[in-house]
Amino acid sequence: MNESTTATDMAGGMASPGDYIALLKPRVMSLVVFTALVGLVRAPDHVHPVIAFTAILCIAVGAGAAGALNMWWDADIDAIMSRTRRRPIPSGRVTPREALAFGLTLSGFSVVVLGLLVNVLSAALLAFTIFFYVVIYTMWLKRSTPQNIVIGGAAGAFPPMVAWAAASGSVSLESLLLVAIIFFWTPPHFWALALYRADDYARAGVPMLPVTAGANETRRQILLYTLFLVPLAFSPVLLGYAGIAYGVVSAVTGLGMVWLAISVYRTRTGEAAVKAARRLFGFSILYLFLLFATLLVEAFIPGI
Repeated sequence: MNESTTATDMAGGMASPGDYIALLKPRVMSLVVFTALVGLVRAPDHVHPVIAFTAILCIAVGAGAAGALNMWWDADIDAIMSRTRRRPIPSGRVTPREALAFGLTLSGFSVVVLGLLVNVLSAALLAFTIFFYVVIYTMWLKRSTPQNIVIGGAAGAFPPMVAWAAASGSVSLESLLLVAIIFFWTPPHFWALALYRADDYARAGVPMLPVTAGANETRRQILLYTLFLVPLAFSPVLLGYAGIAYGVVSAVTGLGMVWLAISVYRTRTGEAAVKAARRLFGFSILYLFLLFATLLVEAFIPGI
């Protein structure tokens, strides 16, 4: 964040409810809610539906709060990047101060309510998740290291563990495995995006891997992370945490991930390279969704 935000503050916002919803990063929030729901239902202890709803609501609000605080801090670079310049703050519809107050209020609400109505462990984990995303990733890593996505990806991986703790009052190996799958999925997912948005990141001064190490090294890292991710994602079957259906889905979609990562690695020039990166980015979303959707179905229909 820099001095340019002061002018925006003085100008005042013309915000609509939709602008405040946009501050919550609803697409990211939907992924957080979905993975948290899987963590909740896979936990060994069943909770009352009202408590379960409260936990998911607080996790969703906490994720949205982190998104708002991320947009507050990144308003200067969001104004430069074509992908983000229409967001509420750089477009002038919401002032930075309004976004900051909104994010802090929702953060406090989500953590306090989760702690009072569910349990302290889940509230502490949610508070740490918000802190990690806003302070460790947004304020520090994002602008200082090309490993920003690798380390910062932990924040997006924590929600299943938070929900697991909300249901059981503890953290287990299975919940950590869910975290690990999302954590190792994040670099190939975002680096695929960064490959065809590298000019945007370079213009904003964000040291994403394609900017600092070049596209070819990024392609190599995408392939390496994918080759580690796919066996990791299959491991719940080997450890007895998932059934046959998950094993089939994980194997088939994992092969798709590897094939697309190889395509990105081998296709290095022209529009074909852009298309390869776009295909991997799009498929990676489907891949993670199918993995967690199958775990969700297996929780309700054991033995499939």
